[in-house]
Amino acid sequence: MIHPSAQIDPSAEIDEDVSIGPHTVIGPNVKILKGTVVEGNAFIHKNTILGKENLIYPFASIGGDPQDLKYNGEETYLEIGNNNEIREGSTINRGTIQEGGKTIIGNNNLFMAYTHVAHDCVLDDDIVMTNNAGVAGVVKVGKGARLSGFTLVHQFCNIGSYSFSALGTIITKDVPAYVRVSGNPAIPRGLNTVGIQRQGLPTEASEALKESYKILYLRKNKLKEAQKEIISKFKDIKEMDPFIKSISNFERSIVR
Repeated sequence: MIHPSAQIDPSAEIDEDVSIGPHTVIGPNVKILKGTVVEGNAFIHKNTILGKENLIYPFASIGGDPQDLKYNGEETYLEIGNNNEIREGSTINRGTIQEGGKTIIGNNNLFMAYTHVAHDCVLDDDIVMTNNAGVAGVVKVGKGARLSGFTLVHQFCNIGSYSFSALGTIITKDVPAYVRVSGNPAIPRGLNTVGIQRQGLPTEASEALKESYKILYLRKNKLKEAQKEIISKFKDIKEMDPFIKSISNFERSIVR
């Protein structure tokens, strides 16, 4: 159902069973797939794709222009997958041509009130961003990561799968998968044991993560030495792939 007060650009493509609330604005070249609900007073900006079964709350601003001084009105895009929940006052910006032109959001994510995702970010599935958490431009967030309230992430950082940041954490370097961080600047505080338990990892993988954390953080190894030892010992355990990749491929070094 589309409320008569909603403003919908003629170029928008909206599936028949999409619900759009009062005073919501749908911009040009927007595509909204079946089962999605956009509540009242939301704004879906141009060149945005909303997949299936998403729920957008009032005053969310989805697909707005990137907040980048280099942006000069180029055609850029935002793609959002399925079954995401985007709460009140949250903002997600489109990409910039300098970084590929597209912001990408996966499936089954929860963006609590007043969260922010900047231009050219890539977020995987099953992520939770708690109230007022924000990620700057060109950040990548891995599957199942948890960013607690008021967590702020510096541009170009990678947040590993199933990692966890505590309330008010300021992240300026990459966070390896399964690692728990807090503070300003963020420092490692151990493994995200709750995330590991929820994953149901086999004992071999859980023990490998514990040993890898000790090698990386507790034995005063240099980073390259720790990487080499971890890869040598655990490269054949497939569940270790997210951790090994996150300590091997980084933009801004890793939290230490």
